[in-house]
Amino acid sequence: MFAWRYLDAEGRETGRSDPFDDRPAAEAWMGEAWSDLLARGVEEVALLDLGRDRTLYRMGLGEA
Repeated sequence: MFAWRYLDAEGRETGRSDPFDDRPAAEAWMGEAWSDLLARGVEEVALLDLGRDRTLYRMGLGEA
């Protein structure tokens, strides 16, 4: 299972997505949802591997 952790500008967790069965599904969802999350104040997201209890990667949602 995989989920996205939502982070604010200071790196604090502000919420999480619902879980996804696999990584491709989680990444596909983020491809559609990122602009809505950014509009709600989410600055960064982190993809979590819930089965292994680890963060796979973090990425910013705004312009570089």
